Amino acid sequence: MTGPRIAFLHTGAVVIAPVMDLARDLLPDATAINYLDDRIVADLADPERAASVPDRVAGLVEAARTAGADVVMLTCSSISHLAAPTGDRVGVPVLRIDEAMADQAVGLGGRIAVLATLPTTCAPTTALIRERAEAAGVAPTITSEVIDGAFAAVAGGDRPTHDRLVGAAIERVAAEADVVVLAQASMAGAAEAVQVGVPVLTSLAPGIERLREVVAGVRP
Repeated sequence: MTGPRIAFLHTGAVVIAPVMDLARDLLPDATAINYLDDRIVADLADPERAASVPDRVAGLVEAARTAGADVVMLTCSSISHLAAPTGDRVGVPVLRIDEAMADQAVGLGGRIAVLATLPTTCAPTTALIRERAEAAGVAPTITSEVIDGAFAAVAGGDRPTHDRLVGAAIERVAAEADVVVLAQASMAGAAEAVQVGVPVLTSLAPGIERLREVVAGVRP
């Protein structure tokens, strides 16, 4: 029997390499397929195009299903709310890469600080944490912040400035939080250079670990 086929749906090319590295480590027998629509995040902020996003996501998930994917994972928090309805629509399990991170955050303390570099990611991540907190029967205090200038820097190819801005924000909000959540997978590298007294969570590793658990259930 061949190994499982998994598909990743991305809205930015920057996360493809780290996601694939983790997939190779944690799912060595799997065949991975990557799908990219790098205009989704921009179009979510465009009133004339935002309504097209659910159908575009469904189209990519349908392509993954046609290609034989057993499971699809959305790697962008800005579209994670589409996972369940798209899975129901297309008929294949669709996971959110950030759900496991949200569950971790809810279990780590009553003060959760969310950092993002885009408003279109900040709001969905905060909503996801509230959803997972409600499911866990707890009511943490959640604060959120969009880091000014960080996305523009990385979009322009200036990763050091992005990481510096994100790192400074982590250090600042950690003083008043029990856990810091980085809303975008692309922010993970900045966390590695910062040392604070509370956990700083990113979505990639816990998300791929949960994917492995789901794959094991789908393909025993």
